[in-house]
This record gives sequence, C-alpha cells and structure tokens, in this order.
Amino acid sequence: MLLSVLDQSPVPEGGTRADALRATVGLAAAVEPLGYHRFWVAEHHGSAAFAGTAPEITAGGVLAATSSMRVGSGGVLLPRYQPAKVAEVFTVLSALYPGRVDLGVGRAGGPAGDFPQKLVELLARLPQGPPLWLLGASPGSAELAVELGTAYCFAHFLNPGSGVEAMARYRASARPRGAVAVRVLVADTEAEARRLSRALLLWRARRDLGHDEPIPDPDRVAAHVWSERERDRAAVNAHALVSGTPEQVRAHLVEVANGHGVGELVVNTLTHDPADRLRSYRLLADAMADAPTAVTG
Repeated sequence: MLLSVLDQSPVPEGGTRADALRATVGLAAAVEPLGYHRFWVAEHHGSAAFAGTAPEITAGGVLAATSSMRVGSGGVLLPRYQPAKVAEVFTVLSALYPGRVDLGVGRAGGPAGDFPQKLVELLARLPQGPPLWLLGASPGSAELAVELGTAYCFAHFLNPGSGVEAMARYRASARPRGAVAVRVLVADTEAEARRLSRALLLWRARRDLGHDEPIPDPDRVAAHVWSERERDRAAVNAHALVSGTPEQVRAHLVEVANGHGVGELVVNTLTHDPADRLRSYRLLADAMADAPTAVTG
C-alpha cells in the first residue's frame, strides 16, 4: 500500500504562519526517508488555522528540500484562477523537477459553475506538464474525473459517507490512479491518541460553529468545558478521523483502503506541535510497511 501526505500547514496556537510553513518543509524532508510516495500541500485563504495560501510556492520549497518524493498541490482552488496561469506555473515546476510534480485541483474557492470548462482548458494546456489530479468529496466529482480522464483523490476526511460510492464509480472506468485522503492521528498509546484527538476535534467543532482559530494546545483543551454544541459537532467529525495506536490505526486504514478499492492513502494529520505530527507519520510508516491491500494501486 502506498502512503502519501496531505499537509495543510497548520498554524499552532501561540505560533506564527511563518512557523507553520517552515514546519511543512521540514516535515517533507523528514518523511521522505520513511517511504512516503507523495507530499501534497493545500490551499486555504483567510484562515487562522492554515498558512498555505500559495501551494505552488510551498511546493517549490518542498521540492527543493527533498530529492525523490513526488510533490504537488492538494489542491489548487481552480475557480480562483485562470487555467492558463495554473498551467504555466506547474509546467515550470515540472521542468525544474522532472517526474516529481503533481497538479491537484479542487472546485472550492469561488463560483464553480464553469469548473468543468476550466478543467478542460487546463488539461489542454498540459500536454507535457505534470499529471492532473481532480480532488473531490462526492460521486459527482468522481464522474467528472472519469469523463475527463484524470486521476482522482477522494476527500474522506471531508465527507466519509460517500467515499465508497465515489470510488466505485471511478474504478468502474478502469482509470489507473485513484487514492483516498484520510485524516489520521497515531500515537504511542491510546491515552496520547485521545489527548491529541480531543484538541483536533475541538478545533474542528469550533470551526464548524463559526470560530476560526489556530490549532489549540492539547494541554489547554484538557481543561476546556465543552458546550453541548461543541460535543455534538465533535461526535460528527470523529467519524472522519482515524486515531489510536499504530496497531489500531493500521487495522482501520486497511479496511478503508480495501473498502474504497484503492492502493494509496493520502494521510492528513493536524496537531498543535509539529513534533507530534512527525511522530504520527513515523509510527504510521512503520505500522503500514507490510499492510495488506486488495488493490495494487
């Protein structure tokens, strides 16, 4: 099973956006020797929690800090841009780092009525450019990937309920590349996994309720008095989080991969401390080194 990374450059409570971006580049350099296949960086705007507003720039920094891992966007918010500019930027990256660049695009970020047309134009401008990945969270996005002949990654961490259907529609086309992006937290003990997960779930619950904040410190969260609405949102969002010890997470991820019919998982981990993030990826790489899967990818 292939393991990859989707990093959102999380801003820790008490930290800076510059800290978050440097941590992303450092994380990429650290996980490459662990055997991770890809390292994708996200695009977010106006967010207190995420620093990555320009994935093409962050990807360039990651490419310079690594030597073999594929690197790309997960993903460019295409409604915000002209396809010609996106194609030019990623064609340059691909020329500088041949065979290592992925272009992942999504439909968030603006009016999306002409998204399919923009994708068609973008593809037409990438005859020798990097491979295009469509990122989505619905069966409709899988069907669009089939129609246009692109690779496809389903965002399980955004909408776990429709992933099996979406990937079944994609696999029915016999397309060669499909992956599922999963939010994961691995720790040495169940207690530590719960501690880190509570901080993540509180952050996500408050975000859902309109409070856009950096990733909270787990020690502060331990003393937090949860509101009923926060508890309700956390219970919902827990379904999109795979957390626990390495053995527990391994078993769950094998089920996710085989249930969705994919041989590649793109792992997203959010923690307040970058050291906890790296530790999670280290533990995961060790646990999944010989994980069985029904799909070869």
